[in-house]
Amino acid sequence: MSTVWADVAMRLVRARTFIMGNGAGSAGILYYVTVRYSGLFIAILLAGCSGSKTDTVEREPVSDRTQPAAPADTRHVLAAFGDSLTAGFGAAPGASYPDYLQKLIDRKNYRWRVINAGVSGDTSTDGVARLPGVLEYKPELAVLELGANDGLRGIPVDATRSNLEQITVALEKAGCKVVLAGMTLPPNYGPEYIRPFERVFTGLAADHKLTLIPFLLEGVGGHRSLMQQDGLHPTAEGNRIVAATVMRYIEPLLRATQEETKSPPSTRKGAP
Repeated sequence: MSTVWADVAMRLVRARTFIMGNGAGSAGILYYVTVRYSGLFIAILLAGCSGSKTDTVEREPVSDRTQPAAPADTRHVLAAFGDSLTAGFGAAPGASYPDYLQKLIDRKNYRWRVINAGVSGDTSTDGVARLPGVLEYKPELAVLELGANDGLRGIPVDATRSNLEQITVALEKAGCKVVLAGMTLPPNYGPEYIRPFERVFTGLAADHKLTLIPFLLEGVGGHRSLMQQDGLHPTAEGNRIVAATVMRYIEPLLRATQEETKSPPSTRKGAP
């Protein structure tokens, strides 16, 4: 017998002795027991509700298998790897150039998904630091758009070149083709800095045989109606044009990669 019920029994015996000894009537008995032991009855109820762990039956958790698993995304991965121009700084959600690029890709029925790996304010040094995270997506194609912030901050062009080359080599070693987005700077930076800066992109593309977009903001930069008030970042319509520019350069690669995966292994490039 538990200690709670033993205590109840002892108290009831005492109550019976008290009532018999005092000759109380039935009404008095009921009133005495109700008032004197109401707290005890509540304690009994609480004790019965709480119980011990051995007295309870554990419910089995609902199995995750009752929820249908989401289908795996088997599309090829394109990483848009850049700074605020890729992130879509100042534009509404869904209005960055990678967003519009995804729509163009879907419209042409290419089985690719675009990962927006743009972070506002990033320099090429920041890109090197973020490289492992981008590689986790296992991209097969990357549009590398970094270096503009290097130029705006006057970072030595040799440092920018070294960082972009490090990123390019790592992507290529991971089996990812690289499309390099070229940039330039406002005229007030002077030709002595602008020309070596532009050669960072043309030289790197030539050395590594990369597809080069000569100027990412072609047809957008310098047009007030397509640029935000800061004169550096495109509007939503400007980003739509940037996406069309990028699409022109990457479409042959999208098609080639997609067709290569469809062909039998013996006919693929590099197959023994």
